[in-house]
Amino acid sequence: MFKADDKRYEYLPVRRVGSTGLILPVISLGLWRNFDSKSPYYDRKQLILHAFNKGLFSFDCADRYGSPEVGSAESLLGNILKNELQPYRDELVITTKVGYETGPGPYGQMLSRKSILQSIDHSLKRLQTDYVDIYYAHRFDPETDLFESVQALDQVVRQGKALYIGISNFDNEQTKDAIKLFKELGTPFTVNQVSYNMLNTTIENDGLLDTLRKEQKGLVAYGPLAEGLLSSRYLKEIPADFPIHRTSEQIFDEGTKNLLSKLNALNEFAQKRNQTLAQLALSWLLADQVVSSVIIGTTSEAHLDDNLEAAKKLAFTDDEKNEIKKILGK
Repeated sequence: MFKADDKRYEYLPVRRVGSTGLILPVISLGLWRNFDSKSPYYDRKQLILHAFNKGLFSFDCADRYGSPEVGSAESLLGNILKNELQPYRDELVITTKVGYETGPGPYGQMLSRKSILQSIDHSLKRLQTDYVDIYYAHRFDPETDLFESVQALDQVVRQGKALYIGISNFDNEQTKDAIKLFKELGTPFTVNQVSYNMLNTTIENDGLLDTLRKEQKGLVAYGPLAEGLLSSRYLKEIPADFPIHRTSEQIFDEGTKNLLSKLNALNEFAQKRNQTLAQLALSWLLADQVVSSVIIGTTSEAHLDDNLEAAKKLAFTDDEKNEIKKILGK
């Protein structure tokens, strides 16, 4: 039987999400890739338990995650919640999402009232839990009236199936509109989860960070290492078919040669701070308090432990900030 490390909360700082009562570890574990029906269950279980022992108590999932069986990432996490982590459920922040395609027909995706209310039930069944801590609208639905989606998400909370509501991949204007409606309904909306890393700063230019700061809400960043570009693996060569996420495709706009130059300059800077490039990338995001947590994706305990070291150096001097901005061409 699994027994958690008594010192688990000594390893990783936590951060309040805006002005809400929701608190997250500064680093969360994402189950987007390689946590599914074709993954080695025992290995993934050991990684998740190891993460919890290191103070990482936030696990991010979605109804769409899992290959080839959609939803199998939730099922994998659900088995671990039932068999190992059930005694610790009150300590965990379990998140899932609705919006991307999970099945045939018009209600197998997007954010209609019907899609949302039936999808939360399917997710809870797979996760083998009575509630999730954050339920996200995974993407903006341009065809459905936003109030319908917001009202359905509000009902999910009122039914006790989620404690907080989040949105994901909403731009600044979409976020402003959603916040206004959530306020009118009194919904415990708390966070926007978006793609954000040192090389992809779209949300800074969009004004989303400023909006979340003004509204006292939080941001959770996914893709903080740009699918591994912000690590030591690609300092010499980036494959022509590198699988960059669609939200970060603009990273390559100035060409691979220019990108390699930036990566190597950032790596040299990281070494001066006694950090790896990956640690620098995570620290850089978390230096801004509006960033409540960053979601890493790994199947290696060694890589996870290495990433957690980033939380030990979250401060940057003005000179360091200016040097990084110069490298990034800002």
